[in-house]
Amino acid sequence: MVIYERPEPRSGIHRMVFVLLRQFGQRTVIDPPDMRHNFSCRNFALQYHLNITAATYFNCQRESGSGGRRFRLDN
Repeated sequence: MVIYERPEPRSGIHRMVFVLLRQFGQRTVIDPPDMRHNFSCRNFALQYHLNITAATYFNCQRESGSGGRRFRLDN
């Protein structure tokens, strides 16, 4: 298992994908990917002899008005 990283898009719409992989061997060491950019679930599954069991995705977007610069108004 790897640590869950919540979606934090900086701008625009982002697609988040969750994939459930079935592991056949017991106690097989699976290293998390070094980077997520251009990550291939198919190649990852082949490398560690896993089966893709289920997958889902959702789109998320940063809410307007959240984050960004904060200005202090002095009266």
